[in-house]
Amino acid sequence: MPSRSSARLAALTVAAVCSAASAVVLTSPAHAASVRVHDVQGTTRISPFAGQKVTDVPGIVTAIRTYGSSKGFWLQDPTPDDNPATSEGVFVFTSSTPKVAPGDSVTVTGTVSEFVPGGASSGNQSLTEITKPTVTTVSTGNAVPAPVVVDENAVPDAYAPAGDTAAAGSVNGLTLDPSKYALDYYESLEGMNVQVADARVVTATDPYSELWVTVKPNEHPSPRGGTVYGSYDSQNTGRLQIQSLGSTAGFPTANVGDTLAGTTTGPLDFNQYGGYTLVASELGTLRSGGLQRETTQKQSDRELAVATYNVENLDPSDATFDQHAAAIVHNLQSPDIVSLEEIQDNNGAKDDGTVDASETVNKLIDAIVAAGGPKYEWRSIDPVNDQDGGEPGGNIRQAFLFNPERVSFTDRAGGDSTTAAGVTKVRGKAQLTASPGRVDPANAAWANSRKPLAGEFVFHGKTVFVIANHLNSKGGDQGLTSQYQPPVRSSEIQRHAQATVVNAFVKDILSVQKNANVIALGDMNDFEFSGTARILEGDGELWSAIKSLPKSERYTYDYQGNQQVLDQILVSPAIRRDCGLEYDSVHINSEFSDQISDHDPQVLRFRP
Repeated sequence: MPSRSSARLAALTVAAVCSAASAVVLTSPAHAASVRVHDVQGTTRISPFAGQKVTDVPGIVTAIRTYGSSKGFWLQDPTPDDNPATSEGVFVFTSSTPKVAPGDSVTVTGTVSEFVPGGASSGNQSLTEITKPTVTTVSTGNAVPAPVVVDENAVPDAYAPAGDTAAAGSVNGLTLDPSKYALDYYESLEGMNVQVADARVVTATDPYSELWVTVKPNEHPSPRGGTVYGSYDSQNTGRLQIQSLGSTAGFPTANVGDTLAGTTTGPLDFNQYGGYTLVASELGTLRSGGLQRETTQKQSDRELAVATYNVENLDPSDATFDQHAAAIVHNLQSPDIVSLEEIQDNNGAKDDGTVDASETVNKLIDAIVAAGGPKYEWRSIDPVNDQDGGEPGGNIRQAFLFNPERVSFTDRAGGDSTTAAGVTKVRGKAQLTASPGRVDPANAAWANSRKPLAGEFVFHGKTVFVIANHLNSKGGDQGLTSQYQPPVRSSEIQRHAQATVVNAFVKDILSVQKNANVIALGDMNDFEFSGTARILEGDGELWSAIKSLPKSERYTYDYQGNQQVLDQILVSPAIRRDCGLEYDSVHINSEFSDQISDHDPQVLRFRP
């Protein structure tokens, strides 16, 4: 998923004026004395006063922000109008520590601005602000307007209206319908004091002191307390990001399934890292849900256990080797074959031409032995320097670990970073021309992306072809709270091309040997219901085995309150039909604040 800068709390100031496609015709301002907050906000996402000066807008200060470069305060009108589409709150950007306090009654003169957190190219919705303000305090010690209670009865089930085709699919100019669409409902509360109560945590606390809750406890729940993202048409509308308005030192360290008991209250903000966010001036009390890490079943003597595990940019300087080793040995029960993604070279992100990763892999193997696991052997192919994407200088790649006491690897010379492995027929059976080998590495589909690694394994005399993948990431896609609805998933273009290449390679194997045991696995960076998965599966050449699980258990990753599938193990018809497969998404990372990777490993057991 997209990486995030360390300047998380200053996100609102990383902004640009709305694009022309988002703009609406500006109207002449009303008489200064009659302009109130709901007039500034208007009935669409774009203020009718955008770019214009307003004078003496009255309201009560509900909260102040004194940190980062987005200093200012939230102003709310205690006398609302009768239109549910118009918010009664607005952020006043002061750029320096504001000289007001919650409860102050003030008037504000300034310029109304529409900013897009993250810049117009991000596709984010705009945030209405009053900038360059002159603030006059009328009185102090007033009651702050009571918070609007955001709960399952208030938030609509429909997520967003379709964007205006005449405005490139933007919803910015559409009249809000907060009784019908969740994004319209949240927008109608932008800048207002809001409250959630006894909210269940659906994404664990991250390093930036933020978490996600749901106000709809029965919306696509997972058995372990999260909220599952099951299709493009079933958005989870109850998700809401929580940050702290004060010091982050006391921010709760929560796991999925925990609860913010009591009330959490503060202004409703919008930022580039998740959209609508309750910036809490009052946080609920953390109540643990007692979530524990999972352990999979041990494979039998006749079962082959194959796993995929994204170890998140592992390099020798990391302090997580013992934890990864313990996870592989104990939680994954020492699979016979492990496809590792995001193995970095021997000096990590140092960009000096190093591509060898032997130190990284051997350090992990030694840690596995120390944890009581087998002495794995390994195979991989070093990439061409700086050609496979990922962290600059890191040269991430896939690598196979295998337990030589249980499975053997068929070494066949000729595989390197630029040579394509092929498929031949030998005595009626399929065989790779190089093992390990890369799948069509010169194909444009793999530009600045990881090339698949293919290898032949033998278990109890049966050959198993394994193709390790790490497809193009979702970086660059528009967020779910984008002003463009539905959001554009631009990263799919390359991922679909990659899936086409992988499927073609599997077809080559099956055309030679119809009953071949073929596995394509790894971080596919896409959902089991996605177009990428459909292309990988093709006309039945492969099948995503995570679909053998109930829908409520299909997730390997947790992003912005959506538990989702990114890691997959796909199998050929012979494995699906005849091998008694068992699939397990082993939840040891994605639901926990102290995760050692952001991905959960996957394990497939079957009898070739």
